[in-house]
Amino acid sequence: MSVTKDKNTGKWMSQVRIKDWTGKEIRKKKRGFSTKKEALQWERDLLKKSSGSVGMTFGDFIEIYQNDVCSRLKLTTQANKRFLIESKITPYFSKLPLNAIKPTDVRKWQNELMEFKDEKGKGYSETYLKTINNQLTAIFNYAVKFYHLPENPCHVAGSMGKKNAEPKEFWTPEEFGKFIVALKETPESYTMFILLYFTGIREGEMLALTPADIDFNRSTVRIKKNYQRVEGKDYTTSPKTHKGNRTVVMPEVIKNCMAEYMEKVYDLRPSDRLFPYNKTRLYRDMKKACEKSGVKKIRVHDIRHSHASLLIDMGSSPLLVAERLGHARVSTTMEVYSHLFPNKQAEVAKQLDEVAI
Repeated sequence: MSVTKDKNTGKWMSQVRIKDWTGKEIRKKKRGFSTKKEALQWERDLLKKSSGSVGMTFGDFIEIYQNDVCSRLKLTTQANKRFLIESKITPYFSKLPLNAIKPTDVRKWQNELMEFKDEKGKGYSETYLKTINNQLTAIFNYAVKFYHLPENPCHVAGSMGKKNAEPKEFWTPEEFGKFIVALKETPESYTMFILLYFTGIREGEMLALTPADIDFNRSTVRIKKNYQRVEGKDYTTSPKTHKGNRTVVMPEVIKNCMAEYMEKVYDLRPSDRLFPYNKTRLYRDMKKACEKSGVKKIRVHDIRHSHASLLIDMGSSPLLVAERLGHARVSTTMEVYSHLFPNKQAEVAKQLDEVAI
């Protein structure tokens, strides 16, 4: 270690040798410290970080965590994870030593988030609070597993929020009927929202579709890609889950609508995106159509819930709904939509009586 002062600038510089992940010795250098104390503290923090010591600051540990974990995630998931950590977690814990964070610190952090209100007096939803808490828990689990942190303080502090706190918003067929009429003069938007409502596919899956994915002979839509826009760049990735790779059968209304739309698109090639737009276009058109039709405003993603509601109302089984939506497990479908499935208890009791007699 070496700390020196630049006579010309009056600033301090620190140099230190550490070993990288391959065991090779490398030199790290940083200039511009106002005091010798700051330069020495930087050295100590860097040595703790490079040695994997749980005495490193939470902020330094987050850098290690994100470099490892995010490299295994899709770009959009990476972006969402980084935003959540940097906006809701790091500001509170950043300067604390990782092994000095106590359950009481976690409780105070939870309380601040639960008490937060924006300028309109609205706080975070129960499901969002749960998501934030799960992320902090995952960070400490990582520290316990790979860096031998003695225990996860989140396990002692307890959780906050709820997994499924609010009922899902959705449109009835009558509401969707009023909404879609308002888009009749905009063929591309009309086709996109018809497709979303009658197939239940995700907006990213729809925006990634190409002519090659449409089979008019079999009346099917093949889902194998997901479109995302991250930091101003367009990306096409695999679907959210393995089960997301699926083939959805189109009703005639979709088949006819898609055929009419594709006939009007000039010089459409098999590999071209059918809808060369981003999600902002969907949100904007949905808002305008809701205002024009008087239908209650829901999220674009809630049209997927509307499709699920429609299937359940038609008597579809949880397995069929899960297959159509591309859920990884039927249990996911039941967790999200259990309140919509009819209660068959009385019918079962009657059937059992008939068997007993």
